[in-house]
Formats: sequence, C-alpha cells, structure tokens
Amino acid sequence: MTDPITTLDPSPWVARFAGLIPPGGDVLDLACGSGRHARLLAGRGHRVEAVDRDAERLAELAGVAGVATRQADLEGGPWPYFGRGFEGIVVTNYLWRPLLPQLFACLNEGGMLIYETFMVGNERFGKPSRPEFLLRPGELLDLLHKRFTVVAFEQGEIDQPWPAMVQRIAVRRGAPTRLP
Repeated sequence: MTDPITTLDPSPWVARFAGLIPPGGDVLDLACGSGRHARLLAGRGHRVEAVDRDAERLAELAGVAGVATRQADLEGGPWPYFGRGFEGIVVTNYLWRPLLPQLFACLNEGGMLIYETFMVGNERFGKPSRPEFLLRPGELLDLLHKRFTVVAFEQGEIDQPWPAMVQRIAVRRGAPTRLP
C-alpha cells in the first residue's frame, strides 16, 4: 500500500483541475507535506508558496524552481497570509476548520480552490479517524456553494492510491469556467 504521507505522485483530483488555475499566478499549497503538488504547479509555471509545520518535509523542496517554502504552525500560530491573495489554493489530506474562513478569503477573483481530504467513514480505514479531522457528508459543498462557482464535487470511498473515504471540491471565485 502506498503511504499517503510520502507519495510524490500528485493527486489525480488536483492534477485534473490544476489547469484551471490562471496561468502564471501565485498558488498556495497549504499543509504541503513533501510538496508533491507544489512541484506539479511550479512545473506548470506557477509561483508556489508551500507551507507546512514540518521543516524536514519543507527541506525536500529546497532548490525546486518556482517554489518558496514557509514553515508555520497553521493550527497554533497566526495566519501567515493576511492581506495576501492567490490565483490558486490547493489543500489535500488536511482539515483544520478554524482556518477555513481565512483560507477562503485569500482566493483572488477568478482563482481556483482545489480541496481534497478525508471524510466521515475513513475511521474504518485508519487515520485520520477523529471527527475533528473528518468532513461531514456534503460539508465542503455546503461551505462553498454560496460563495464560489462549483466546478466539481465528489465524495465517497476510493481504492487508489489507498483505501479511504474522501470529499473533493474544485471551485472558482467568480464566474463559471471552461472545464478541462
């Protein structure tokens, strides 16, 4: 089984919608881990800010063209992006509900938010299993559909790259977009 923490392959969900991020724009890879999405997005010509609390994981991104790193405690420290805007925001395998309003506020007009994380039911597959780290059914859709244009939404059980219960959404701030 592939370890979700160490895989360098980008999420197929992120890869599918990355092309909708406005070209050349600044992108935030939140709780980036090993930087698999930062690498993907930098390779597409974006300037990427990869943020995580783990300095060792961030060090894996040293020297990657187009990627700047920031070590920050997103759950216990101050929000490092007040007043900053991004053309794209990518979040995978991470949920800290108190951060969501600040995160959504950082998305520029025309920008894309691509979010994929675990949901209720994942506890039968292992971690995360605590309710505070699992989305409720339809939660991302409920949070985002009135503020953004929903491009795609999915939730349910997956087998690849490992068995899990996930919820995924891709939204644009502003008008609808042409689908990939």
